[in-house]
Parts: sequence; C-alpha cells; structure tokens
Amino acid sequence: MAKEFTYSGCAASAQACKMAKVEVICSYPIRPYTAIMMELAKMVVNGELDAEFVHGEGEHAQFSVVLGASAAGARALTGSAGVGVTYAMELYSPIAGGRYPVQAAIANRALDPPGDFGSEHTDIMSVRDQGWIMGWAETPQEVFDNTLINYRVGEDPEVMLPQFVCQDGYFVSHIPGKVSVPEQSQVDEFLPPYRPHNPLNPKAPFIHGPQIKPNQGPVIDLQRAVAHLNTPKVIRQALDEYNQIMGRNYSPFLDEYRTGDAEMVFFILGGHARTCRFAVDALRKKGVKIGMVKIRFVRPWPTEDLQECLSKFKAVGVVETSTSYGGAMKGGILLHEVRASLYDLPERPLTTSFMAGLGGEVVSLQAFYYMAEVLTKAIEANKINKYVQWIGFEPDWHEFVEAGG
Repeated sequence: MAKEFTYSGCAASAQACKMAKVEVICSYPIRPYTAIMMELAKMVVNGELDAEFVHGEGEHAQFSVVLGASAAGARALTGSAGVGVTYAMELYSPIAGGRYPVQAAIANRALDPPGDFGSEHTDIMSVRDQGWIMGWAETPQEVFDNTLINYRVGEDPEVMLPQFVCQDGYFVSHIPGKVSVPEQSQVDEFLPPYRPHNPLNPKAPFIHGPQIKPNQGPVIDLQRAVAHLNTPKVIRQALDEYNQIMGRNYSPFLDEYRTGDAEMVFFILGGHARTCRFAVDALRKKGVKIGMVKIRFVRPWPTEDLQECLSKFKAVGVVETSTSYGGAMKGGILLHEVRASLYDLPERPLTTSFMAGLGGEVVSLQAFYYMAEVLTKAIEANKINKYVQWIGFEPDWHEFVEAGG
C-alpha cells in the first residue's frame, strides 16, 4: 500500500532514484539541484541504496562518468542547474548519439545574467535540441513520478535515449508537498532492471561511440531522429501502465484544467502551473471562460495532441519562462513551437505569449489576471496586437494594477 510523505521536489527526486535502484550516481554541487545529491549520498552511506557514488570535479566530468557507466550497463544518474548545465554542453550530443539512457535531474535556474536562484527555464531550454527527452514537473509528486516514467521510457529498446527530468528551482525543488510513495514491488513491476543489448565488457568486446566510421554521421543522426519518432508511442504505453499500477491519472502529454467550455486558455509548463490553477478558479468565479493546458513533455513535442487540444479555443496565451533572443516572435521558445504546430490547421486560435518568471521571479495571480484581460480583448477584437507581452513592463500594466486588476 502506498504511503504519503511530505517531500520537497529534490527529496522526491532522490526517493524515486532510490526506488529505481540507480547503480551509478555522479554529483557536482550547484544549487538548487544539490539537495538531490545530498539526499542520495545519505542513502548510500546509510546502506539504503546500493550504488556507486562518484563526486565529479565538474559538470563535464559528471556527464562523462554516467556516459561510461551507462555504456557498461548501469542505470546512471547525474544532474545540474543553471550555468552547470552549460558547462557540460559537449557531452549531451555524444550521450544521445551513443544511445545511453542516462537521466539528469535538473532544478532550473536562470543563466548569468542574472543567474538567480529561481524558476527560469533558459538553462535547459538552451540544450533542447541535443536529442534528450525533456519534461517538467509541477509538484514534488510529479517529480517522483516523472523520474520513474522517464527511466522506463528512455531504456525502452525502441527509444534508448537520455532524459532531462526538470523541476523549477525553489518553487518545486525546495517547497514541500504531499507525495504518495508506492511499494517497492510496484516500482519493480513497472521498472525492470536496465539491460542494454551490448554493454561494454572485456570478455565480449563491442565497439561503442557515435563516430565509429568516417562516413557514419548522417546515419547516426537519422537513428536518433527515428528514436524520437518512436518515443511518443512508448510514453503512452508507459503512462497507461504507470497509471494502472500506481493508481495515478496522468495524461501522456497535455494536462487540461477546466477547459470544457473555455474560450481561452493559458498554455504553460512547470511549477507556475500550480498558481495558474488558482488564477483560473478565481477568474471562473468572475465569469471568465478560461482554462489551462499544461504540457508535460517538450521533447518529444506532441504536435498532433496539441493540434487536437488547442484548436478548440478562440485564444491561447503561452506563458514563457525562457527566452529566444532574436527568434521568430522575438520572445520565448514555446510560442514558436505552438504556432508551428497550429500552422496547417484550417482554423487556428489567436496566439500570443507572456514573458513571465524570468530571472526566477514569481508569476503572481495578478499577472495571470492581466494575461486573461489581454486574451479577452484579443477575442473581442478578433486579432492579436502583440505577439510578446513582457509582464510588468507593458504600457498598460500599471494602469491595470492601479485599477485593482
């Protein structure tokens, strides 16, 4: 029978890794992810987890260690945050290209500048195209569950890809929440031991590496692309089984909240979805027909699911917690993906984006109320005046605040 505990996101991540029976862990401290490794180190020292715990001399070393461990057949874990993510940049493509399903626990924070300890996602979004599975958790419960689900998906023979399991720095990583922890037997049923097809073994030599032959590069890239095409199917299968075994009710890619009769929705990911739910409830009491759509995986991007979901609404407000300087819409990353997904539909919702939470700032209820007003005006005018709204810096923001918005 499952038991309920109060865990921070970091503690939930460590508990899930323990129950996943991770075999090799490589750490290097950078807040706010450090607490994950602190918890796991205690577990190893206390004999609760039989794992090799390696303290790397830096982020590059961290990912090098788990690459080798995974190649040798071990279930491996590392992680980072903020500028630590960028220090390890060289390793991401070889790990994905070599098809090593290691997992990296990421507690997001802003890159320098300003480097704040908060929920900006630009750190990991800057490496989103290296071939890793990537998704976010809203709560410590989802951190726990996503950790197990990602190992299962990444180690599937049709996938064999590494995973970034992300949680917002501080807002999820350090704020406690209720976590339902299943029995070890349930985890074992869902997540079998990692058994790669051809592990490194001196007794049975096998060549590893994404550059085995001079002319092999395009073939390797194609294999990685095919693996990502296979991933959505495997995610659906894994979520179905996880829900059955654990008694959860996760959708594979998109979590809809109060969208039944909604005319407009916030499109969001990560920890600020929690505040967004309260904002939706408050706006509903005022008669605003609004809902929320939370995306669970950014890679693979669920194009077809998104088309089916968002085409029902008149307007979509994309809440951005990362930047794409000089990009197509001059704002964040999610709007590019959303608009590209909707492009071929005969009828498309109006779409705009809201830059919020950058630098690790809180996205307040008042900010969501402002976003709702912008979307309401867009529906009334049947057009979008701006593709990017910088919350707190728009000309009408102070007027909205002074009016009690």
